[in-house]
Order: sequence, then structure tokens, then C-alpha cells
Amino acid sequence: MRVLLIKTSSMGDVIHTLPALTDARRAIPGIQFDWVVEEGFAEIPAWHPAVAEVIPVAIRRWRKHPLQTWRNGEWARFKKRLSNTRYDLIIDAQGLLKSAWLTRYAKGPVVGLDKTSAREPLASRFYDQSCDVPWGQHAVERVRQLFAQALGYRLAEGVGDYGLNRAYLAGEITDQPYLLFFHGTTWKSKHWPEIYWRKLAELAVADGLYVRLPWGNPVEKARAERIADGLDRVQVLPKLSLAGMARMVAGASACVAVDTGLGHLAAALDVPTLSLFGPTNPVLTGAYGASQVHMPSNFPCAPCLQKTCHYQPTPEDARQFDLRREQPLCFTRLNPQRVHVQLQSLLLEERVV
Repeated sequence: MRVLLIKTSSMGDVIHTLPALTDARRAIPGIQFDWVVEEGFAEIPAWHPAVAEVIPVAIRRWRKHPLQTWRNGEWARFKKRLSNTRYDLIIDAQGLLKSAWLTRYAKGPVVGLDKTSAREPLASRFYDQSCDVPWGQHAVERVRQLFAQALGYRLAEGVGDYGLNRAYLAGEITDQPYLLFFHGTTWKSKHWPEIYWRKLAELAVADGLYVRLPWGNPVEKARAERIADGLDRVQVLPKLSLAGMARMVAGASACVAVDTGLGHLAAALDVPTLSLFGPTNPVLTGAYGASQVHMPSNFPCAPCLQKTCHYQPTPEDARQFDLRREQPLCFTRLNPQRVHVQLQSLLLEERVV
């Protein structure tokens, strides 16, 4: 059976889809998937044994330069690639108009979320069959249920399996165990304060641990350099490809992360991870898997699900906190000392100290 899967972005959403592939492969021997995914995440699907072919798409880039995309033939080549194969089924696991639109260029019956389940209800009009997948549960479980309904098998109980080979992706094992601090994220409101990262790094070094800091852009690199400044055991990593980052994550003893795609990558590779949540809800989109510890803020307005913090500090807040450097204030409930204690506990449980 050959299935076309459309799940283009983001990194976390792409990773959240992997357990559904594992379910399908176990339920339907010999099933193979071709996966349409944003070019920046095209390496991820190839790590799963159920994926036969990865079909990169560049919607983000094409939107910025539509005329150039038309002239250089990229869009035409993409459409031709989709139409070359007759699929037994096409699954739109994104539930957006942009992903539903792509199904028009592929051959085969289309399945997706119904209008009450999709993030953009109008997307359901593109499907031959729509599936009801209730909200209020983790994103991984929603995708697993969509696949089970679309492909007609009974969903197995228990935690989903990403189906990745951590040892293979890790390559050679280092003789110097290390932690990874994922300090970069998209929303401004999801950033743990930089001074907190610095203090946690100091506490880790005092414990005799090594810390490595990845980065993805100049702003993140500058922050990593400030966090590491003067700390011998803290290393700012070079710019890494996604495959290089996967090797680094797979070889780590543990990670500390904000709500970011790299945290989901660590979960997929079964690396013990401590994830810090301020404005977002770990119940719905937290790192999914074994050895994943979530620390949500219990600040009065958390989780607000807002990209920008709108909380107005009180005079008492001003007395207790540095309002310039300890923002957003929901993260003051997750101070470095508290996170350090939880990190020590995680390391002890995993016996990696």
C-alpha cells in the first residue's frame, strides 16, 4: 500500500507525526509513505523506516518570491512530481488550507480532519473522507487517531513509538557526557530569561557537568556566547545542519528546553529532557515520550497561549523581580534554582551523573 502524507511544518508538528507512521507500519505490513514536507525539515521523515520518498515543498520561500518560483519552474516540477504516482490514499495531517490545496495535485482519495477537528475548518471541503478527532488531547495522539481512522486499523494502547534509531543517529559515543540547553524558540513569550540560563549553566558546571549550547541564527548565537562567557565547561556549538543537530541530541545525556522544536526532537530520540513552559500548555503540545519532564508555570495568567506577554506587573512584582531581565514574569515561577533541582533529579533517575 502506498500512501501520500502531507504534513509540511513546523519541526514539532513533523516530529509529532512519526508515531502514527509506526502505528500504521505495525498494523499494515508493507505499507509505505511518501511525505510532502517543508524543505527545511526534509531530513526528518527520512529517518523513519516507513517513509519511501521525501517530497520537499517550499511554500514559505515561494510565498516570498512567487514570480521567481514560477519562472524557475520549481512549482511546475513539484506539481508534476505529485501527479506522477497514483496513491492508494492521501492523508492531509495538517488540517490547513495550504496543505489541503496541495492534495489537488495528487492522484488518489483524500482523507483529512473534519470541520470540527481541523485548525482551519474550510480545509475539510477538499477531502473525500473526513475524520472526527476530538480536541483537548496531545497533538501526537490526534495524529495517531487520524491515521487509524483513515487506514482502518485499531489504534494500539499505550505511548506512541517514534520509530527512530537513536544509536544510529548518534554515531560515535563521546567519552565526555554533556547536557544540551535549548535556549532558542520562536515566540518572544516562550523565552526563559537569559540570566536564568546563565545561572543554570553555572550550577551545572559546579556539579561537574558539561553543557553545550546550539544556535540557529545570529541572535541565538550571541545569547549562547553570553551564557557561556567565562565558563570552561560550557561550549557554544558551531552552526549545525538538522542531521548534525540530531547527532548532537542523540548523543546527549539530557537536555533542558523551552517550548521549541529541538525539545520535540530530543523526545523523539528518547533523550531525557526537562521542558519549561510559560505561556504554552504541555498537555496539548509538550514533549511526548518517555523520560520527558514538564515544568509548567503556575503564574496566574499561564498558560495564556499568547505570542506577546500582556501581563502588567504589580508594585510587588517590581520589588521582587528585575522587570527588565526577568521577562516574561510567568517564568519567575521556574527560577534557575528550582530547575536545577529538577535537573539533578532527572539525571539521577537516568543514572547519567
